[in-house]
Order: sequence, then structure tokens, then C-alpha cells
Amino acid sequence: MSKVEAIQKALEKIILDPKYAGILGVLKGARNGAVYGAKVRFPHALVMIFMFRSGTVQEKLQLIFRATRTHAQNLAKYATVYKLTMLLLKHMGSEPGKEGPYDTFFAGLLGGYLVFGRRSKKGHISSVSKQIVIFVFARVILAAAKLSIEPRMGIIKSDDLSKRISHDAWPVFAALSWGSVMWLFRWHPETVQSGLRSSMDYIYVQSDHWDSLRNFLVYNK
Repeated sequence: MSKVEAIQKALEKIILDPKYAGILGVLKGARNGAVYGAKVRFPHALVMIFMFRSGTVQEKLQLIFRATRTHAQNLAKYATVYKLTMLLLKHMGSEPGKEGPYDTFFAGLLGGYLVFGRRSKKGHISSVSKQIVIFVFARVILAAAKLSIEPRMGIIKSDDLSKRISHDAWPVFAALSWGSVMWLFRWHPETVQSGLRSSMDYIYVQSDHWDSLRNFLVYNK
């Protein structure tokens, strides 16, 4: 057996030992958060920055790298805080070794504040952090809406009424969302998130301006 194989076997023995599972799960969570963040952010930043941002290629590449790094770091940090807090609460609760009913909430609360809620030294919150939080918030609201009409736990106890609301709610939600965002974009554009505002400007404002066949069909400007 070579030295490399011996080291690999020793490491595998450690990572497969159940007594290290908790802390190794924290490390694995951080790794997965970083990988997932990079995979999600890189193609999005690549398309959005090259399509809608001005500047040299080098400046655009720097923005892409910065956004990808921030997303990966944020998810890795959050996973570390969350899983480490869960591990501590599991062993410090009223029943050591058993997860409490609210452990996930308090671990998420702490991770959300430390990673996504705090401002930089200049007093800013990164656009990447805002996008992630808004993404999560939207899904929390949708999940809460679904739970609110679940007969077994919501305010609606009738199965038929619950199904009717579930069927009809989405068209109303979609209409109100788009009506609201268009009104805000028209009269209070500074309140709309910058990425969405840029997309809407490209589609709805720049489409009103052209002075040749070339910038009517091929380019906006």
C-alpha cells in the first residue's frame, strides 16, 4: 500500500466514524453551500452582467467573479452557522441528543442575522444578499399561504373550500403582483430592485426608442 493510499484509508476511517458525524456534517454543509452558490450565481451573473452592464470585458469579469464569490461565501457561511447551531442546540436542550421543535427556527434566525442581515463597514448590504433573502421570503410567503388553507392546520376547515381557494388564488396573486410591480416601476422606480429595474427598463422603456432599422431589430442603441 502506497503512502497516499494509507492516508486516504486513514481519512476515510475518520469521516466514517459516527462520533465525528456532527462536526463533519457542518464541514460538508459549508462545502455544499459554496458549490451550490457558485453553480447558481455564475451563469446568472454571466448573462445579466454582459447583457445589461456597461464597462470593459475585464470589469465585467471582475463583477461576475465578485458576485459568484459572494453568493458562494454567503451560502457556505450560512450552512456553517445553521448546522453548527443545530448541533449545539441538540446537545444543550432539555433532552440532550434530541432535536427540539424550534431548533431549526432559532438556528435559521441566527444564521440569517449573522450572514444576510448585517451591513458592511460602509453600511451597505450586498445586492446578492438582498436577492437571496427576497428569494427565500417569497417562498416562505407562498408556503405560509398554502398552510393557511390546509384543513388540518389552517384557518380553512372545509376540504372543498380549500381546493377552490387553492385553484383560484394563483391567478389573483399573479395579477396583483404584476399590476403592483408595473405601477411601482412607472411611478417609484427607485424602490424596485436594481436587477429587476434594469430588466424592465430594457423591455418596457427602451422598446419605445429607435432611429433606424438596425436599432429597431438588432440593438436597442
